[in-house]
Formats: sequence, structure tokens, C-alpha cells
Amino acid sequence: MILEINQIRKSFGDREVLHGISFRVQSGRAMGFLGRNGAGKSTTFRCLMQVFRQDSGTFLLDGQPFNLREHRIGYLPEERGMYEKTGVKDQLTYFGQLKGASRKKAEEDASFWIHYFGLDEYADKNLETLSKGNQQKIQIAQAFLNDPDIIILDEPFSGLDPVNAQVFKNVIREYVTRGKLVIFSSHQMAYVEEMCDDIALISSGTILLSGDLEKIREEKGANRYYIDCRPEAAGALEEDLRAAGLAFSETRGRLITERAEEALKAILPKYFDDIRSCGFYRPTLQDIFIEEAGEDQHE
Repeated sequence: MILEINQIRKSFGDREVLHGISFRVQSGRAMGFLGRNGAGKSTTFRCLMQVFRQDSGTFLLDGQPFNLREHRIGYLPEERGMYEKTGVKDQLTYFGQLKGASRKKAEEDASFWIHYFGLDEYADKNLETLSKGNQQKIQIAQAFLNDPDIIILDEPFSGLDPVNAQVFKNVIREYVTRGKLVIFSSHQMAYVEEMCDDIALISSGTILLSGDLEKIREEKGANRYYIDCRPEAAGALEEDLRAAGLAFSETRGRLITERAEEALKAILPKYFDDIRSCGFYRPTLQDIFIEEAGEDQHE
């Protein structure tokens, strides 16, 4: 399956928050939709899920208008929307039935996910009695009820500790391997970089770049080297680079230089004992975001 987001625009009053955004999501390849809080990620998902109606643009699935009723969809909104004073298993069963499962199948599915996330002791307890992290796991579980083909996750790692985040990452990987269409938003670059094959980067309602993550990293690192030098020698190295007319910058404690082999061959041997490593520069996703969107990005 291929989901195409084509020229989506959305305004609230006289303020346009999505400025004709476009990108593609392919089944079997996890897509990370990333940007700062308020960049437009949740609004995009809400338009896709028809919580809001976009002002213009289309959502296409395999070339046809996307129809929610024709597909099994798992949706995890950023805000929790479950019933605090209802038992965990009862409401998962209820949501499973809403998604088209029989009562028996919904109960089996609810029990499976409760057990998967290690919450058997809370199955009959009201949701409000669980910790925030465990409530988030139940919220995640409802998105995977009835074996959805399309899974849309809005800031899914919010509130999860590292152990439970790993459990959840295993679920996402399994569904991607099974050829499901998986897209999740996050402002946490490390999760996206670890989990995703493709990315779309949004800032202030505009897509800055999208596509294969590894290809983007290669393109962004083209014709540049990194030099990881001991701090006490970095100043002298910078002076030598500047004297040789080489452009350079500093990223995460490393000097990033243009690719100029002859000049570097003349300079670097002087710092043999001070250079910890060097090589072709491959920026992290955090580096790419800062380069594209500015430096006030925080995880």
C-alpha cells in the first residue's frame, strides 16, 4: 500500500497551519513524521482521520481517495481519550467491537494485548488507577486491536520508560515486517532515527524534506569530512584549516570540513596524537533537523 498526502492545506480562522504539505508513506517501511511541538503533525493526522476536514488537497491510498470505512485502521491520538472510570479489559473489548470484531474476538484481543504489555493484574481495574505509563500502554493497545492494516501513531512514546519503549518498538517492527503501513509522529529524533526507513520533516506547517532516511543522510553528508579532535588541540587545528582557506563548522564537538583531500593531507598529520577519529561525515537526524529548521529543537 502507498498512502499519498497531496497538497494538504488547513486553516483555523484566518491562520493557515498546513501550507500545502505533501509526502508518501509505503507499507513495509516505517515512516517517521517529525517536527517540533506545534509544527502541524497532529493536525495532519486529524485531517487524515477526518477529525478535521482539510481545506484543500487529497489523501490517496494506492491511487484512490482514502476512505476510513474501507480499511482496518489503528489510530493513537496524542491526547488520551479513553474512559478513566471503566475497567481496562472492558473498554479494550468495547473498542475492539467498535472496530468490527465479535464480542469473543474482541475479548481475546483485549486479553492478548493486556498480557503483552505485562498488565494482567490490572485487567479488571479502572484505568484511572494505573500509572501514567501504564495508561499509555493501554492507549497503545487499543490502536492495535483487530489487527489493523494501517497504523497511525501520534507521539506514541510519550510517557513510556526505556523498558516499555523497547517493548513498543518491538511491536512496531513486527507490524512493519508484516507489511503494514505504519506512520508515527515524534519530536524525539532518536526514536525516529532508530525505527524509521523514511522520514518527513515538517516545520511551521511546511514539509522541509521527505524520503529515504539513509539517502538523505548520504546527500547531506556529501563532500564533507568530520574530524573529532581533542579539545586542547581544536583551536590550533581550526587556525590551520582557516589558513588553508577551508570552510568548516562545529557539530556535536566535531569539526565538519569541506572535502579537500590535498589540504587535509597537509594539515592532519600534525595532529596525529590529537585526532581521535575522522572520516566521511554522515549527519544524525538531529543534525539534519537543526540544519533545516534551526537550532531550537529539543528532544
